Amino acid sequence: MNFEGLDPGLAEFSPAMHSTLDPVLDAHLNPSLLQNVELDPEGVALEALPVQESVHIMEGVYSELHSVVAEVGVPVSVSHFDLHEEMLWVGSHGGHATSFFGPALERYSSFQVNGSDDIRQIQSLENGILFLTKNNLKYMARGGLIIFDYLLDECEDMHSLLLTDNSTLLIGGLQNHVLEIDLNTVQETQKYAVEIPGVTIMRQTNRFFFCGHTSGKISLRDLRSFKVEHEFDAFSGSLSDFDVHGNLLAACGFSSRLTGLACDRFLKVYDLRMMRAITPLQVHVDPAFLRFIPTYTSRLAIISQSGQCQFCEPTGLANPADIFHVNPVGPLLMTFDVSASKQALAFGDSEGCVHLWTDSPEPSFNPYSRETEFALPCLVDSLPPLDWSQDLLPLSLIPVPLTTDTLLSDWPAANSAPAPRRAPPVDAEILRTMKKVGFIGYAPNPRTRLRNQIPYRLKESDSEFDNFSQVTESPIGREEEPHLHMVSKKYRKVTIKYSKLGLEDFDFKHYNKTLFAGLEPHIPNAYCNCMIQVLYFLEPVRCLIQNHLCQKEFCLACELGFLFHMLDLSRGDPCQGSNFLRAFRTIPEASALGLILADSDEASGKGSLARLIQRWNRFILTQLHQDMQELEGPQAYRGAGGSFCSSGDSVIGQLFSCEMENCSLCRCGSETVRASSTLLFTLSYPEDKTGKNYDFAHVLKRSICLEQNTQAWCDNCEKYQPTIQTRNIRHLPDILVINCEVNSSKEADFWRLQAEVAFKIAVKKYGGEIKNKEFTLADRKEPRSAEGLLYCSSIEEMKNVWLPFSIRMKMTKNKGLDVCNWTDGDEMQWGPARAEEEHGVYVYDLMATVVHILDSRTGGSLVAHIKVGETYHQRKEGVTHQQWYLFNDFLIEPIDKYEAVQFDMNWKVPAILYYVKRNLNSRYNLNIKNPIEASVLLAEASLARKQRKTHTTFIPLMLNEMPQVGDLVGLDAEFVTLNEEEAELRSDGTKSTIKPSQMSVARITCVRGQGPNEGIPFIDDYISTQEQVVDYLTQYSGIKPGDLDAKISSKHLTTLKSTYLKLRFLIDIGVKFVGHGLQKDFRVINLMVPKDQVLDTVYLFHMPRKRMISLRFLAWYFLDLKIQGETHDSIEDARTALQLYRKYLELSKNGTEPESFHKVLKGLYEKGRKMDWKVPEPESQTSPKSKAGLRQGDWVG
Repeated sequence: MNFEGLDPGLAEFSPAMHSTLDPVLDAHLNPSLLQNVELDPEGVALEALPVQESVHIMEGVYSELHSVVAEVGVPVSVSHFDLHEEMLWVGSHGGHATSFFGPALERYSSFQVNGSDDIRQIQSLENGILFLTKNNLKYMARGGLIIFDYLLDECEDMHSLLLTDNSTLLIGGLQNHVLEIDLNTVQETQKYAVEIPGVTIMRQTNRFFFCGHTSGKISLRDLRSFKVEHEFDAFSGSLSDFDVHGNLLAACGFSSRLTGLACDRFLKVYDLRMMRAITPLQVHVDPAFLRFIPTYTSRLAIISQSGQCQFCEPTGLANPADIFHVNPVGPLLMTFDVSASKQALAFGDSEGCVHLWTDSPEPSFNPYSRETEFALPCLVDSLPPLDWSQDLLPLSLIPVPLTTDTLLSDWPAANSAPAPRRAPPVDAEILRTMKKVGFIGYAPNPRTRLRNQIPYRLKESDSEFDNFSQVTESPIGREEEPHLHMVSKKYRKVTIKYSKLGLEDFDFKHYNKTLFAGLEPHIPNAYCNCMIQVLYFLEPVRCLIQNHLCQKEFCLACELGFLFHMLDLSRGDPCQGSNFLRAFRTIPEASALGLILADSDEASGKGSLARLIQRWNRFILTQLHQDMQELEGPQAYRGAGGSFCSSGDSVIGQLFSCEMENCSLCRCGSETVRASSTLLFTLSYPEDKTGKNYDFAHVLKRSICLEQNTQAWCDNCEKYQPTIQTRNIRHLPDILVINCEVNSSKEADFWRLQAEVAFKIAVKKYGGEIKNKEFTLADRKEPRSAEGLLYCSSIEEMKNVWLPFSIRMKMTKNKGLDVCNWTDGDEMQWGPARAEEEHGVYVYDLMATVVHILDSRTGGSLVAHIKVGETYHQRKEGVTHQQWYLFNDFLIEPIDKYEAVQFDMNWKVPAILYYVKRNLNSRYNLNIKNPIEASVLLAEASLARKQRKTHTTFIPLMLNEMPQVGDLVGLDAEFVTLNEEEAELRSDGTKSTIKPSQMSVARITCVRGQGPNEGIPFIDDYISTQEQVVDYLTQYSGIKPGDLDAKISSKHLTTLKSTYLKLRFLIDIGVKFVGHGLQKDFRVINLMVPKDQVLDTVYLFHMPRKRMISLRFLAWYFLDLKIQGETHDSIEDARTALQLYRKYLELSKNGTEPESFHKVLKGLYEKGRKMDWKVPEPESQTSPKSKAGLRQGDWVG
């Protein structure tokens, strides 16, 4: 054999290891092992060697399947089964890595990792392999390319690494610390101190880190702090190996003898439940390596360096019959590993050979391995023929040698003069908002293009209707987006501009001058705001949902009822659906339907909002129907009031469900009829390109009574046959919901064409000219309406209108359906009661339209036109009339009714239509009975497993303590952060908040405000959350990691819904809440509280146009209390707020002496300015209250 290419580092090995490096082939070596090994021509020929016959593998018994040479004569230092692919990785003492593919151990890749040091551990990741040497960590692709190379200090002597999660790594060795490395930034993030002589083996379970030391000890360390929790003194000499499985830890090692260290044949076994040793396990080999192989039982594999392997149970007796022998080529086994599937064992010896033992003929290394990527074969000798007759053939397919001569394709200099592109025009929005300071202009970024990129339009192309947009993907300026000028400002996407005070100084009244409540858009998945408003303004739905209450933690019907209650209470202030959307995100069906958008997708406008809201429409009706059906079952909440529906069906089903017969007619004559129901219909447009006139009623009938040809199973023919499927209506719904499905230019062109035809017919019918701007009833041949109103005020209102305000539907005797448009003229001709005279004749009035406003920059937005009924105006404004409104998140504006049915397909595309039967409200009981009863305040069990009575921080209310109207309740809440704030710096250096941080309530405390137990909490609930918390804000909230986890928390843990019901009951009963900064608390909790029920000390002790004062400073100044030292405590804060309110009543003489109290506030602000609003340290300065004789006559009553 040729030894000239061997690593010179082999000279460091002992002479015993070199004894087999003789040119004569070892008798135990299988010729197949020498894959890719170059033999000397004068050496032994492979044909002269005996070939070993294939080994028969017995199922369930480990035996040798293959052996292969990794690197001739160089000892194997480590082996590792790839956790992602069917590969085995081997590292050598010479710093060389080799990988083998599959059970046949075909060589996949081989490369040098380190030039001098041995590879000590290998760890596979999804995108590559981590290699640890003495003072180097290298991350390489499976093909050998370096991803990163992290050098450690030269004095380091690393031996082990442990992957704690996908991006964090622990590295330990023979030094007094363990390093934590972030794989994303490739930086050291933490250094944990350990005792000398360091850590050489590391393992992990869901409870501890296990660290093995050369001193023979094994320490159990905390997963978060890495502090030692327990320690086992396993061996007196040194530790060789250990492994952990379930509640057992097994270790092997060396014991001290007079002559030195000796291999201990007793394995130490520890029970991790009681943290003590159990009976040692005596084995019949000298253990050097051990692993748990938990297949059917938790058996152990114990390996000696001489090649003996024994299987035994950790709590049983070792049987000599369970020993088998590995035949290493070298004298010693150097490494051992077990595959993730437990079907394969790998051994590496001191002569560079790898032995694969398996328990089946075709083993797999992992339960689910991904496909391995192999190198593509060289295609130089098999180039495809080139067809010179093709003009579009790329000439780059022709291999051309590198040359410095002039090519025939080089253009002469005269024909290739450089011509720079003209700079694109400056965005008109930038010029409009620019403010000049000297000769420099400043303007906010309109966000029409990517950062540091200027798109150029290379050629003009015809704009096409694609994905609801006629705007280029890279808009250059407003002058090149003409359709944006057509969009009225009220239809554009509205955003909240945040200041230092958050939302307190944002003028919502500028966008909404009505008393109806808008919805805030900054919450994730708030694209459904318009549909929430549509459901709210359906009076039967509003009453039904508010009467519903169940015990499900995440019930959309309950959360929607809570949101409707807030909309009822609001007097023009916007509400937010955070709790509803929080429950919405937990519904598995919503995620499966793609209804939950990531923040990045929502910001960039990915996907079609029109399709999304139509899927959401179908989902919410189905979900509400299911939730309402469960109301009468075991999920009914304690004390919940009844609903106005039968137990067999829900009111959602009565309102929206349409009973149908689906008939399937095979060509053999066999007919199958099945009954079904649907909650909505989808428009199906005719395949007609001739420009024929279709009225909306015809298309609607075609969509409801759908007829189509399709392949279906025929029981008579017993095979799939072409069938004609038709749909007949048995019963019409009270509310007709229609998804428009305008998803491409084809459907958009159909709407545009029909609107144009309808416009021409209307103008011709009324005798006007298209040129005329205005024409009145005098120009028409039709009579006036009953009220004497005009049909429309101008011809412009008739443009882009195809949708009727009313439709008439009639059930025929032969199960047919007649649908026609119904106008005011038909009403006068047939009489208002004509529709109800005949059986099965109904008139439906348009109640709402949801439209998609196109904008390629943001993905557009969704708005709703809603016809608000008399009952809503009576409650909010005290008037009885109907009016159409535009709902664009928190922008609400009255509109003309024709605006609700005008669809300019260039920017305004219909998505959803709601038609309602006339006199619908008279058919249902519209009384709302509050389903929340006093029983919600009684004692309840905690979700936390570790919570005990000794940890209880509150005393629940007794029946005789139930609050009454006007009672005081001290309230405080603590929060955690789910998403960080997104902000940017403006060109003038000021900070602009793009998106505020998303908060979630973590703790709510309510304190008794009167009675013998005044100041004692009756609610102190920690709120369990399933969402990822990015910041617990411990310094300000007192919430620590683990407090909200039901598995480890010792607090009184409840669901948000449970605590929400308690607060809702207190609000409904009429108590007055006392607290500090309650406005933000109620906003995050998502509660609407009447202003006369809120006593906020932040405003009681505030002077106009002055700063707000902290609770800590007020408590020190007025009460001589030092609160909020290290962290905040909600019980302490709620009690302090109650005491401050009592002090306010004392100082202001119950509000009868405002002038004297004004003097007190002036003294407060003067003191605050002197102290810089900071509470002094203990004993440095006393508060004004504690000073003897301090102006008592001025403000102490």
